[in-house]
Amino acid sequence: MSRDAPAYRVSMRQGAAVWRGFEYRDPVAVLPHWDIDSQLHWFLTATFEGECRAVGFAERRTITEDQARWPGIPVANWTTTMDGPQYRAAVVRTRECIAAGDVYQANICRLLKAPLPQGAELRGLWRALDRHHPAPYCGFIDIPAGEFELLPQGLGIVSASPELFLRRNGRTLLTAPIKGTASTAAQMLPKDRAENLMIVDLMRNDLASICEAGTVTVPKLFALEEHPGLVHLVSYVQGRVPDDFNWCQVQEHLLPPGSVSGAPKSSAVRIISELEGAARGHYCGTFGIAHADNAELAVGIRSFFRDGEWLQFGTGAGITWGSDPQGEWLETELKASRLLAIAADTWGTA
Repeated sequence: MSRDAPAYRVSMRQGAAVWRGFEYRDPVAVLPHWDIDSQLHWFLTATFEGECRAVGFAERRTITEDQARWPGIPVANWTTTMDGPQYRAAVVRTRECIAAGDVYQANICRLLKAPLPQGAELRGLWRALDRHHPAPYCGFIDIPAGEFELLPQGLGIVSASPELFLRRNGRTLLTAPIKGTASTAAQMLPKDRAENLMIVDLMRNDLASICEAGTVTVPKLFALEEHPGLVHLVSYVQGRVPDDFNWCQVQEHLLPPGSVSGAPKSSAVRIISELEGAARGHYCGTFGIAHADNAELAVGIRSFFRDGEWLQFGTGAGITWGSDPQGEWLETELKASRLLAIAADTWGTA
C-alpha cells in the first residue's frame, strides 16, 4: 500500500467526536489510511468498500452537558433501496447461491435515506440515542464539509452500534461478532447458532493472518446479550499481535467485518455487490478511537450517516440455507424500528 509522507499536520479545525465517555476536540490531521502514530487521538473509519480515513484529534476531555438541536425525521420520510418483495427475492437468490456451493452465508442489507432537517445537529441525534437506546458503542463524529481536503463532504456518523469489531489492549486483539437476532431469547433458532459459528470460524481465520501463531482462541461462544428491543448471540475471538504490529494490517486483512459480509468473505462480498445494487458506504464499515496501544472500533450497524443533505441508515440480516425470506425481512424491520422512532423524536410518546 502506498502512503503519503507524514507531513499532514494542519492548524486546528472545526469538528468533534464523542466515544465512551470522552469528547475529542480540535481535529488537526486527516490521513487516507491507518498508518497512524501515537501522538494524537485517532478516530478511525472505514467504509464497507474499504475506503479508510484517520482523523487525528489534539484534545480529549470528559463529555460536558450541552444543548443541540434535533427536530426529528418522520418515519414516513425514509425511503429504502429494497422493499419487502425485493428483499425477499434477494434472500431466495442468496439461498440459491448457497445451494450451488458459492457461499455458506451472506449478510444482505438495504439502505434507507431521508432528507436531513434544516438546522439539525448530529450531536442532538446522538443525545436522543444515548437517552433512549443505550448501546455499548454509542458516539458520534462530526467534521463539517470543507475543513479538510481529504473530507470534502465532511464526515458525520452517529452510532448506536452494539457490536465490537476490534479492541486492542497492548498486544491483545479482541473481536466480538454478533450473529443471531430475535425479539426474545426463546425465539432464537438453530439457524442463529449455525450463523454465529460460521462467522466465528471466519474471524479466527482473519485474526490468524495478523496474530502470532497459536495465539488465536475463542474465550466465549454463543453468549446471549440483551439490547433494547432485541437479543443477540455474541462470541469472542482473540489473539496476540507481534511487537511490530501496524494498524494497516487490520485495514488490509480484517476489513470488511466478517459478521456483516459472510463466509467465505470474498464470495459473500461478490454476492452482496450483485444483489444490493448500492454501495453501503460507512454502513457495515467500522469506526472508533485508537490511541497508542489501545483502541476500540465498532461495526457500523444501528447507526446514522450523513451524506450531504441526506441522512442514511442501514439494516440487514445474515442469510443461511435455513433462512425464511419473510422472517429475514421482519428481522430487518425489527432492527430498524426502534432507532427510526427515536430519530423521529417520537419514541415513548405513543
